[in-house]
Amino acid sequence: MPIIENIRRKHDERARRIDRGKALVEERKDLPGDVQRRIIKSTITELVNGIEHGQWTACDIVSTFILQAIKAHEATNCLTEVLFEEALAEAEKLDEDFKATGKLRGGLHGVPVTFKDQYKIKDFDNTIGFTHWVDERATQDAELVAQARSMGAIVIAKTNVPQTMMGFECVNPLWGRTDNPYNPNYSPGGSSGGEAAVLRFSGSALGLGSDVGGSLRIPTSHCGVFSLKPTDQRFSGQGAVGCVPGFVGITTVYGPMARSVADIKRTCELYFGRPSTTPSVNLPPVKYRTDLDFNGPLRIGYFKTDRFIRASPACQRAVQEAVNALGTAGHECVEINPPDMADILRLFVEHTAADGYETMMSNLKSDKQEPALFLVTLGPRLPAFIRAISSLFVKLFINDPSFAYVFDASRPRTVREFWAASATRIKANDDLQHHLWASAAPALGLDVVICPVQAVPGVPHGSTKTLTPMAVATAAWNVIECPVGVVPVTRVDPTKDAVGPDWLEQGKTAGLVLGGTGNQMRTPSYLLERAVYGQGKRLLQPLDEPVPAYDAKKMAGLPVGVQIVGRPWEDEKVIYVMEVLDEALGERGFGPGMDEEWKS
Repeated sequence: MPIIENIRRKHDERARRIDRGKALVEERKDLPGDVQRRIIKSTITELVNGIEHGQWTACDIVSTFILQAIKAHEATNCLTEVLFEEALAEAEKLDEDFKATGKLRGGLHGVPVTFKDQYKIKDFDNTIGFTHWVDERATQDAELVAQARSMGAIVIAKTNVPQTMMGFECVNPLWGRTDNPYNPNYSPGGSSGGEAAVLRFSGSALGLGSDVGGSLRIPTSHCGVFSLKPTDQRFSGQGAVGCVPGFVGITTVYGPMARSVADIKRTCELYFGRPSTTPSVNLPPVKYRTDLDFNGPLRIGYFKTDRFIRASPACQRAVQEAVNALGTAGHECVEINPPDMADILRLFVEHTAADGYETMMSNLKSDKQEPALFLVTLGPRLPAFIRAISSLFVKLFINDPSFAYVFDASRPRTVREFWAASATRIKANDDLQHHLWASAAPALGLDVVICPVQAVPGVPHGSTKTLTPMAVATAAWNVIECPVGVVPVTRVDPTKDAVGPDWLEQGKTAGLVLGGTGNQMRTPSYLLERAVYGQGKRLLQPLDEPVPAYDAKKMAGLPVGVQIVGRPWEDEKVIYVMEVLDEALGERGFGPGMDEEWKS
């Protein structure tokens, strides 16, 4: 009964707050439609300049974005905590101060901002979808929230996440399921899924999320917006709650999500090197770098698929179109072998499963476990001999050594074993960083790497029960610590991007992959590829219908992005390539805008 009561109470509270915010906006004198459209289509810099030059007020901006956030929520169920009334009051205070002084509070003056639900906001819950975390109200703002407010930003809402945030389907028992803005049958991705959904509707001008395995990048690609997973510590994580406090084996990185590259860049210019609001926050005093040379052509490496789960035609096409555009812009593009994703995923699992997921799963208490956590937590639940026999069976009789190699790693570890896994990860990081960025042969001497965000452009609701290993394409760049930007490139074409009956057999050859822990010959995972592309029964569910996760006809119109991977502390170079690529690709239906042609 307490679970049901908490769910009902939180949903009622959210509905009341949305209705009250809408009523307050409607009480204000309506802005002309053309002004609202200009506000929605404006970048962060343009919004602030508009206030400074008297084109509109903070109240005008916040009111306009609140109406869009309501549209986003009605379509996708993306909001959790709603701060519309407080936001309007703060906007009025900003307008009064600006009228009296003629001075802006900062670079985000009047800009509506949303935060992933994990960020603490004073006097509001940060439940991250757990029913028993209701009424545990924050006593102070998270550091990124406090910094945003100090620059004049106005927080209007928090957004939905998956249960435990260890997955990329955005659903939990408390807040329910968030849908993809383009197609309600698909997930917006995760774990920053609600954030990506509200941004796609221009229900916010800026979002702040986090990323330990793709949580910034997967949802932005699935929803057609932009993000940057920066170098660790360039954005603070203080005051952002998680399920495993103290876990630093794979570092969680915090960063921006936005509707344009310009907004990503402006946010980083404002946040990088910014003094913290409290002495306990340890941020490097490294401002936005201007010492990197972008005058000549860059050397850009790319791969269109890895050899763990082959990327779909749509995702391979997105990489090729990005490479073509960058080549046309004058940059040297060279195809490279992919990193050893099986080795990298095994390292990810060795770290995250080190306690058998006991700490993470203890947060569920009486909440029902979501299906997306099934395969994630399966290995540690099995007795050691059953896990070993299962891995051997998959390797020898199903002929899938790649899956067996990773699955066998999903078990609790001793402290000594955890240290050994950490040492292996550090060496893999050192080796691959050197191979990619060092200028002396045989290293590649690259400036950035372009690669798919995931094997597929999106996932149908419920499909990740056995497909969480697809996150390896993003998690690789958490294990190997690199800044990564995401740019939406194209949309799924049902004709160009279809797979034929023999697609899985085409190009099915072992290949040498770079880096990782041993330069081994890899073939794709037989089980996972058939689960993704629908040939044969679904993985570990022999009674299920063979419904493929990838279907170009059903996915028609879904956005497809690419990752731009850079060298640590060269976030600015990643952003520069994002700018060049975005401009070179031209108009393609992504970016700020109130009009919703993107849905058609």
